[in-house]
Amino acid sequence: MSATRMGRINEEIQRTLADLIRSVKDPRVHGLISITAVDTTADLKYAKVYVSVLDQSDVNEVIKGLKSASGYLRRELGHALSLRATPELQFVRDDSMAKGAHILQIMEDLDREGRL
Repeated sequence: MSATRMGRINEEIQRTLADLIRSVKDPRVHGLISITAVDTTADLKYAKVYVSVLDQSDVNEVIKGLKSASGYLRRELGHALSLRATPELQFVRDDSMAKGAHILQIMEDLDREGRL
């Protein structure tokens, strides 16, 4: 499958899941949740969904809630998209935004000290 088609599929899954997460009734899935990326295998069997949560103290509970709701999300994703196969969703914690904010803070501190 071409890389551009896989990219479009990943973007569409990401967009659809971002909308569907709001409808999850699990109390562990709350707060500001962002789907930062989706990486689907070439055979469309599995999709690794990278999740970022604003409140870092609850991120493990949010991931557990999303894993328990993965069947519901997969079914709704199958209804929303017309794919050959609906991928099995694997939710993964994404700390890239927190790491980026930390690096930015270090750079600002160095700039204030005149070392940058």
